Amino acid sequence: MVALEVPIEVRPAVEHTLEAVDLDLGYGERKIVQNLTVEIPTGQVSVIIGANGCGKSTLLRGMARLLAPTGGRVLLDGRSIATMPSKEVAKIMGLLPQAPTAPEGITVADLVGRGRYPHQGWFRQWTANDDRAVAEALAATDIVDLAGRPIEEMSGGQRQRVWIAMALAQETDLLLLDEPTTYLDLTHQIDVLDLLTDLNRRRGTTIVIVMHDLNLACRYADHLIAMCDGQIVAQGKPVDVITAENVDRVFGMRAKIITDPVSRTPTIIPIGRHHCDEPEEGFR
Repeated sequence: MVALEVPIEVRPAVEHTLEAVDLDLGYGERKIVQNLTVEIPTGQVSVIIGANGCGKSTLLRGMARLLAPTGGRVLLDGRSIATMPSKEVAKIMGLLPQAPTAPEGITVADLVGRGRYPHQGWFRQWTANDDRAVAEALAATDIVDLAGRPIEEMSGGQRQRVWIAMALAQETDLLLLDEPTTYLDLTHQIDVLDLLTDLNRRRGTTIVIVMHDLNLACRYADHLIAMCDGQIVAQGKPVDVITAENVDRVFGMRAKIITDPVSRTPTIIPIGRHHCDEPEEGFR
């Protein structure tokens, strides 16, 4: 697939703020996140990293109001997100969850069009602007040719691109994505991350992504948030967060850190039991 350069409408940046204060999250009696405070940098791409079960997806769900806190608060523009009308929140913040589900029989275009729901109302029906937003989203994710097909006919990777298109069609100033590159081959992973970066750079969209691929996270993040056991153990620029000590602390993995020759960002080289860990020139 050839990477697409799809025009993205440039709009004045709107500076919305998102933060969690003394946040507690869990499922039943199981506590996942405890007394966590974090402020998402406005107008940047933030990536949350950590080992499986560390609480990164739980944190994203809590900030998106999909999971009610057992303590603390999530604040959107300084207001408790729990008290805000759903449609008001949806106009500001979009979410791509980890395992979304679609109604049976719905087509790709109809599902992407549902991203425009927050912009509809009793006196505001479908307009040419909605058509434009859906068309841009379909083109940006390279699924124009799939528009009329039912979702159930799609492969896992195609479905993921449809969900990303729906999130893009919502045109929010805050966008939260939980593992958006799941099921995608490397080419499409890069395309999606490039597209999200375009949204950030041209529209000023604040983007928060949960990711497993550490090297791609370092390439695309302005701000990294590293989690372990429901707590934030380091955050900041990738070059400051990604050290051998932090990788060992967060992932329990020995690694060497080198500089990516393309992006000049940190690259993690894992050290297995059967490989030499003698330092080489260029490692740190």
